Amino acid sequence: MVTTPRDGSGQRGSVSSKQDKLVLQRRYEPDRRVIAVTGASGFIGRELLRRLEDDRRYQRVLAIDVAPPPALPSPKTLFFKIDLTQPTADVELARLFSAQGVDTLVHLAFLSRPTHNGPWAHELEAIGTMHTLNAAAASSLHKVILWSLTALYGAHPDNPAYLDESSPRRSVPESRFFGDKLEAERLTLRFADENPASVVTVLRTAPILGHRVENYISRFFAQPIVPTVLGYDPLVQLLGEDDVVRAFKLALDADYGGCFNIAGEGVLPLSTILALSGRLPLPLPYRMLVPAIRLLWMSQLVEAPPLFIDFLRYSCVAETRKAIQEMGFFAQQDVRQVVRGFAEGAAAGADVHHTPSPREGSEVRR
Repeated sequence: MVTTPRDGSGQRGSVSSKQDKLVLQRRYEPDRRVIAVTGASGFIGRELLRRLEDDRRYQRVLAIDVAPPPALPSPKTLFFKIDLTQPTADVELARLFSAQGVDTLVHLAFLSRPTHNGPWAHELEAIGTMHTLNAAAASSLHKVILWSLTALYGAHPDNPAYLDESSPRRSVPESRFFGDKLEAERLTLRFADENPASVVTVLRTAPILGHRVENYISRFFAQPIVPTVLGYDPLVQLLGEDDVVRAFKLALDADYGGCFNIAGEGVLPLSTILALSGRLPLPLPYRMLVPAIRLLWMSQLVEAPPLFIDFLRYSCVAETRKAIQEMGFFAQQDVRQVVRGFAEGAAAGADVHHTPSPREGSEVRR
């Protein structure tokens, strides 16, 4: 087991203490797949459900979230309401996996942008991942796929030109947005060590930019005037909306164990991205920008706290060779095409929607 969740008494227990281990190893039939997707109402989840609709290898798809996707694409897609922050989530998931014959889990239940409700975010991302992995272990799933971020490497002045999968993940630990995702990845890698019969894939995606995805990156670049740090112009790596979904479909279709960086082709200076998207930069001294962003964040007037400013100073560029060589993932859009597509969508009137969350209102999954 990865770790042990709280039971109803507030004590720590384990799935196996509440029910027997369900199977020695989940039977895996490549042409009769049963997939469970957590965070299915987010952008990646919604688009992945659509990609699976016409693929006959996938017999049944379980969409798991606190609210259903806007539309279930086909009768083979079933929605199940499970709140991963609840103490019994692991037992609910394990029973569901057993009853439906799930062989593969895609875990996408992560926040799209920083939140002021830190305790709830921790329960969803860190504790929720623990619940999910405990259920996967109890059910002996064939495969687990985790969504992670290249931003977890952090933006630092001593970063190499390209960060490969073995590079240390040095994003700011005191940032709940990054810290909980780091913990989720640590739990998943521990799960891989403890469950060698299961294929475990971690996809670390570059920032996803597009007018359909609801995240802080798209909202940041949607501003007509974008704050920058005076004297800095970092290289920026991006990933297109369709390419991120393609990467997850590849990871579903075949078995690729390990961590993989997923990004679009090439990089551009921040200043070039702003020029291509028709945005005006507002260069401010670092010492002025930090307190200004802190005040605006506390007033809930900006998308991210001042810890994110380092990404406006230093590059965080991931090496994608492993995904190309082992998974055969080639991005169909380079960074310039991603930016132009985003700008054209904005010019055509596409909106980067703000969706509230289940506790604060209804926090968006990316």
